[in-house]
Amino acid sequence: KMSSAEIFVLFPSVCLGSRLRQEDSPPRIVEHPSDLIVSKGEPATLNCKAEGRPTPTVEWYKDGERVETDRENPRSHRMLLPSGSLFFLRIVHGRRSKPDDGNYVCIARNYLGEAVSRNASLEVALLRDDFRQNPQDVVVAVGETANFECQPPRGHPEPTVFWRRDKTQLDLKDDRVMVRGGKLTISNTKKSDSGIYVCVASNMVGERESEKAQLSVYERPAFMQRPVNQVVLVDESVEFRCQVHGDPPPALRWKKEDVDVPRGRYDREDSLLRIKKASVSDQGTFTCVAENRVGKAEASAYLTIRGGLTVMRSLLEYIAFLCGFLFLFIFKLRSTSVCGATSGPDCGSGTDRYLSLCDQRQTSANSFLAKRRQQGEQFEEVGT
Repeated sequence: KMSSAEIFVLFPSVCLGSRLRQEDSPPRIVEHPSDLIVSKGEPATLNCKAEGRPTPTVEWYKDGERVETDRENPRSHRMLLPSGSLFFLRIVHGRRSKPDDGNYVCIARNYLGEAVSRNASLEVALLRDDFRQNPQDVVVAVGETANFECQPPRGHPEPTVFWRRDKTQLDLKDDRVMVRGGKLTISNTKKSDSGIYVCVASNMVGERESEKAQLSVYERPAFMQRPVNQVVLVDESVEFRCQVHGDPPPALRWKKEDVDVPRGRYDREDSLLRIKKASVSDQGTFTCVAENRVGKAEASAYLTIRGGLTVMRSLLEYIAFLCGFLFLFIFKLRSTSVCGATSGPDCGSGTDRYLSLCDQRQTSANSFLAKRRQQGEQFEEVGT
């Protein structure tokens, strides 16, 4: 049987113990872990914070299995912090072994129960070295569109792509420049767009550069001086001139009636084509052809050859005709004067004969002039 004093001492203890147990509470997660993407070899932390009375213990599980920390294995690269968070000294990730990659939960426990956090994934970022497609050299003419294409290396997160020219990032504010995925388009190119281009892939792991590709913006051939039509006599010399500019400097060649002119018969010096002694066989169309890497231009001229002896013979015939016509005209005047002074039945007979002869000469003159005009028209048509 207990004394009153013993009962008095025991009662406060029982009351105090009941009060403490009534203030205890089960665990509650107040900070859940978040998804992480971390580079290989870098430190990382999965946060977890729990409340409860008594203070709950925290354990971590990855893909359903308990995570070993430094508390169980001092050599572990995973540390359980006093707050309950899981700290990785470094993320371990290899081709065959990926011990840190997975889905994590933290569980807080005390004698009143347990609380489980939301799932959080830990993914290891990567960016491989090799581009799946490297850009290639491009050659365009001024004003044309240049296109480069690259496919970045595989990576996680998916790498973004941008471009550098001569080690400087391209200005996308230029309306002529457009980047879509791994494709770079430069419209209405200028000489200043020439340079070395590199495709750059970037994510949280770092950057990777593609192989270098060169953009060459050239100028098509353009004529500064074109050959002109010419008319020469047989055995005279002829020169055709043709001057062009372009980048790279165009190569020049000459054609006659779409066939390259043979060496030896014609002298060629840079932009000059010379024929020392022209012959009838040289008559025809001569074409100057200028060509470089981005284009070709042509300019033509017609060479007409006139026979020297034929021209001289025609000229002499014409002079003889004029002299004969003048003689007949004077004779006609004298005959008219004689008939006026001496009348007779046969007075006009001689004159009529001469007038008939004059008419024949006039007809011959007209035919000759018409023939010369026709030849002149043919000459003009050939010359043009």
